[in-house]
Amino acid sequence: MAALLGCTIAHAQQNQEGSIDEINILGRKKIKQERAEFKRHGQSVETLSEEDLNRNNPAAIDQTLSTMPGLQVDKRTNFGGQRLVLRGYGNDQKFNNWGVKAYWNNMPLTNAEGVTVLDDVDFAYVTNVEVIKGPAATMYGGGVGGAVRFYTRPDFTKGASVSENAMFGAFKTFQSRTQLNVADDNYSVSAAYGHLETDGYRPNGGGLKNFFNVNGTVKVSKKDQLSFFASQAYSYEHTSGQISYDDYYAGIDNGNAAYIRKNAGTKIKSTRIGLGNTVSLTSNLRNYTTLFYYNANTESVSAGAYGITSSPNVGLRSTFTLKNEFKDFENRLDFGAEIQNSVSTTSSYRFTGSETEPLQTTGMNGASYFKYNNDQSTYFVIDYLTYKPWGLTFLAGISGNRTNYDRKDLYALPDLVPGHKDQSFNKKYDLACTPHFALQKEWKHQILNLSYSEGYNSPTAASSFITATNATNDDLKPERAKMFDFSVHGLLLNTKLDYRISAFKIDYSDKLTQLLLPGNTSGQTYWANTGSQKNTGLEFSVGYQYRAENSFIERIVPFFNLSYYDAKYKDFTTIVGGKKNTYDHKTVVGVPRNKYTVGLDIFTKPGFYLVNTYNYLGNVYSDFNNTNLVKGFGLLNSKLGFKKSFNKLDLDLYVMGNNLTSQTNYTFLFLGNNINDSDKGSNYTVPTDLNPGPGKAYFFYGFNAKYRF
Repeated sequence: MAALLGCTIAHAQQNQEGSIDEINILGRKKIKQERAEFKRHGQSVETLSEEDLNRNNPAAIDQTLSTMPGLQVDKRTNFGGQRLVLRGYGNDQKFNNWGVKAYWNNMPLTNAEGVTVLDDVDFAYVTNVEVIKGPAATMYGGGVGGAVRFYTRPDFTKGASVSENAMFGAFKTFQSRTQLNVADDNYSVSAAYGHLETDGYRPNGGGLKNFFNVNGTVKVSKKDQLSFFASQAYSYEHTSGQISYDDYYAGIDNGNAAYIRKNAGTKIKSTRIGLGNTVSLTSNLRNYTTLFYYNANTESVSAGAYGITSSPNVGLRSTFTLKNEFKDFENRLDFGAEIQNSVSTTSSYRFTGSETEPLQTTGMNGASYFKYNNDQSTYFVIDYLTYKPWGLTFLAGISGNRTNYDRKDLYALPDLVPGHKDQSFNKKYDLACTPHFALQKEWKHQILNLSYSEGYNSPTAASSFITATNATNDDLKPERAKMFDFSVHGLLLNTKLDYRISAFKIDYSDKLTQLLLPGNTSGQTYWANTGSQKNTGLEFSVGYQYRAENSFIERIVPFFNLSYYDAKYKDFTTIVGGKKNTYDHKTVVGVPRNKYTVGLDIFTKPGFYLVNTYNYLGNVYSDFNNTNLVKGFGLLNSKLGFKKSFNKLDLDLYVMGNNLTSQTNYTFLFLGNNINDSDKGSNYTVPTDLNPGPGKAYFFYGFNAKYRF
């Protein structure tokens, strides 16, 4: 019965907003939605269609998303530990995501603390991705980097169908997804089971994932629609640890013994539920509301500690849309709220680094056991005023963002742990308002947009407390961002050619950086505001779809995109070991000067196809002082297949080759003040800051079959 309620409010929202663009586009499938979202957000937006997501293994979302200009995805394991980097922001954390928000079907994947974990997201079930580049706090709350939204669209094709997707190949990888879909004019329900297992390409690099997803929509009436989404996930990603630069460039990967000896890895068992309602309250007022619940039970073993976390997160996101027309003007007003609360418990036990007893801990004095009560809320209002004869729209919006943390130390009872200091604290970050202004002009098939937007990113709960001094980090301030963006989204050659140009400048202030505590010899750290960062860039992308008549070739789809960055520090100072270091005008760590992607897809009328992608990431510096340059690399992936419909059966057979030119490459770097990592019990006497990718070409084989009853 729950499944009959549907998938997510986002589908209804997207359908309505997609009607903004009435152009009959002859080019790539994603362009119509991309133009509509560009107009709605009033800043640079990029989307990926289901066809785009299937260029590579959909579970390897890092490969697919990194083909976008302005977006890079790092990862620490085979299919986990992802780090989203938008326009040069988000790459200076060791773990998870912070400062870039993520959503799945209108439900935040980012919790109330502002942290995003993507290990337990079934990317093979995702059918559409939307990326808002740069500060998007007005509509999506805290997050100075931007927002990434994943969607699972309901299929309203009348009747029942069952599909089976399977893939196997390199590193003893096996992946499958079994899905049932039932639909009629007024409802669509699907249920899917996904499985993924691999030995991995690194020592102790295996992984196992199981997903069960239910997704559905019911049209109660012309004005009312209910939707439902639920998932149950299990993810176990082994961690091989980072290696030295010498081994990396020599093509040697024996892993890191500090991790392998402990059989390090992360297990997550999670449940996610979303219930949405779309309703027309009056002829010009609509409401989109989603209630969501998420809970993850996480068990992790790293080189330094063993941790257990249970983190239930509940909340709602609700948007009202009011439309009015008068003479030559049209006005649209969006207003609403996103509210989250997380009551989590987390424990951590430090390892001694013993090689004979790898899981030996330092005892209770080195342990922690906390209960958190975290609140995050965003309230927003955005007005769009359009003068229709000129195709001119003025957008003005503002949001208020608030974050509160309350932590209770469960080991602080008297004499429970002798000598233990109470690490309970409460931290409130005052209401922060972030405006957004944009001026849009439509001219023929071109959309021009000039915007100014601000972002806000409060520190996490963990960074708001200094463990070594046993005190709240009262001097810590939230990060801020201010962005100017000029973007053009256009169509040429009878809409067969699409292009996007975006020039931007983002100023980040009160940059948050993890530093070594002055005078501390045990490597303890704290967080501080270290100054400013200025990211300037140009993004360009172009795509074309050629359709042939009376030919063996059905269509040819080439595309190209380029990201060019100039990211520098300004008034940026760190204090490490009591020494003050200033890095003004140094290049921001981990941000390449250039990044580009070239694609060429060929589809034939008999059903054969060839999809080619070359993705290049330029050189980067890993340290603030720009002394360590890490070489860039390019990866060539291709997919050769046969796709055909036989009456009621749709069949897709393929072989997929990755890194066909066998390039040395990495998937994750420790950057900034996190460099020179050294773990007790490691097989290295030099710093280890790098996770390598597969250095040789590797292949997968698979099929997708769908039968319609």
